[in-house]
Amino acid sequence: MGRTRTNPAPTAPATAKGRRTHDALIAAGREIIEEHGWAGFTTEAVTQAVGVSYGTFYTYFESKDDLLRKIVQAAAGQMITASLVPDTPDDPYARIVEANRRFLAAKGKAAKVLRMVEHGAYLDDNLRSLLLEVREFYVARSEEGIRRLQAAGLANPDLDPRLTAIALGGMVEQVAVIIDELREPLDTEKMVDHLSRLWASAIGLRIPDTKTQNPA
Repeated sequence: MGRTRTNPAPTAPATAKGRRTHDALIAAGREIIEEHGWAGFTTEAVTQAVGVSYGTFYTYFESKDDLLRKIVQAAAGQMITASLVPDTPDDPYARIVEANRRFLAAKGKAAKVLRMVEHGAYLDDNLRSLLLEVREFYVARSEEGIRRLQAAGLANPDLDPRLTAIALGGMVEQVAVIIDELREPLDTEKMVDHLSRLWASAIGLRIPDTKTQNPA
C-alpha cells in the first residue's frame, strides 16, 4: 500500500521531541482513518496533518503499512488496558459482569479504527494477523478463566475451554458491533447483565440470586 524505505531503517525515537512526533503521526493516522477511511489514509495526508516532511515520516516508519500496524497496536493496547479486570477470585460471576462491562466500553472507543481494519482484513493477510493477535489476547484470557473455574468445580468440566472462550467471546463482540456500528438503542447496563447471565449459564456457573441478596 505504501512506499517502503529500506535504507536507513527506521529507529525508535530517542528524544522527547522525537517521541512526540512519532506519537503525533500515529494519532493523525488514526484520526484520518476514522474520519475519511482508506481513501484518505495516505502518507501525504498524515504528514500534512502533523506538519512534517516525508523524510521525517520515514525516520519513524518503514511505510504507510508500518504506520497502520502501529495505529492498530496502539488502539488495541488502549482497549486491552481499559478492559482489564482486577482479580476477584471470591466472586467469579462479578468478574464476568465487570469483564463484559469493560469490554463493551473499551471496544466502543476503538470501534472505528478496528472496524476499518476488519474490513481490510478480508483482503490483507497482515491486517488479518493483527486482528487475530488482538482477538487471541481475549480468547486466551477467557480460556484461562474457564479452566480455573472447571478446576474449582464451578464450571462444566465437559466443555472445551478454548472453544467455549471463542464462542462466548464472539457473542460479546457481536453485541459490541450492534451497539457501536449499528447503533441500536440498547440499555448498555441491561445488556451487560444479560450477556453475563448467558455466559454463566453456558459454562454452568451459578448465577447469584440478586433478589435474595438485595431484597426490596
